[in-house]
Amino acid sequence: MTQSNPRISKAVIPAAGLGTRFLPATKATPKEMLPVVDKPAIQYVVEEAVAAGLSDVLMVTGRNKRPLEDHFDRNYELEEALTRKGDENRLKKVQESSDLATMHYVRQGDPRGLGHAVLCAAPHVGDQPFAVLLGDDLIDPRDPLLSRMVEIQEREGGSVIALMEVDPEQIHLYGCAGVEATAEPDVVRVTELVEKPEPSEAPSSLAIIGRYVLTPAIFAILRETQPGRSNEIQLTDALEKLAADETVGGPVHGVIFTGRRYDTGDRGDYLRAIVRLACEREDLGPEFRSWLRSYVTEEM
Repeated sequence: MTQSNPRISKAVIPAAGLGTRFLPATKATPKEMLPVVDKPAIQYVVEEAVAAGLSDVLMVTGRNKRPLEDHFDRNYELEEALTRKGDENRLKKVQESSDLATMHYVRQGDPRGLGHAVLCAAPHVGDQPFAVLLGDDLIDPRDPLLSRMVEIQEREGGSVIALMEVDPEQIHLYGCAGVEATAEPDVVRVTELVEKPEPSEAPSSLAIIGRYVLTPAIFAILRETQPGRSNEIQLTDALEKLAADETVGGPVHGVIFTGRRYDTGDRGDYLRAIVRLACEREDLGPEFRSWLRSYVTEEM
């Protein structure tokens, strides 16, 4: 059924985590600022939001996250130095981050989970649908996911989550969705959500990955959601209530993503993401791939 739903323009990026898996690198540097080739991971996420038409970005931050604000702000001293040198290429790269979107920031305070981080965005979001992008998941821009999710939400209403098929033995690492098929092969109706189930209890092998398009009805549910796993307010628990009762905030749909995704929250996957993206760069790829072939051959 075609509906007329408000155009989505706001994105929320939770960025209050401590990044303990990357210590000691993240002792004084936010994990979101770790470079993926020559851009911090967080910039890829903001670029994805902008590419999907979301020009208003709220970051939910915490202590020691000031570098995030600095990165998306102007640096007049650096820009002036590059201008004097006539280094137009680097000047353009420096200015890109400050010109991407209208940026806003709010502190989470107590780190009480993803659901609580989303709830912190309520005053900024208001009564409009909005997107949530987790910084650990980088989605290749050649495989647009968020724009497809926005399309489904604007047509169907309710909320939309991103799903990806994973090895059933790995489903305990993710939120998991029970689903029903629709007429579109990449879209499902979500009937059940379970946070990090044991493989024997999982309703499917479809894992929730870090992209959501949410109805503002989620805020009222989050306010009533009790802490769950890890004593945190889980966004999955709130979405489960939406999926169970569509009268609360419309249906919950899932978009099944089969494209390229880079998990920068895991050290091994972070390194693989850098290698993949470097290999595909026109300016770095040819020389880097040649070196990589030689290195791998020597090590085998």
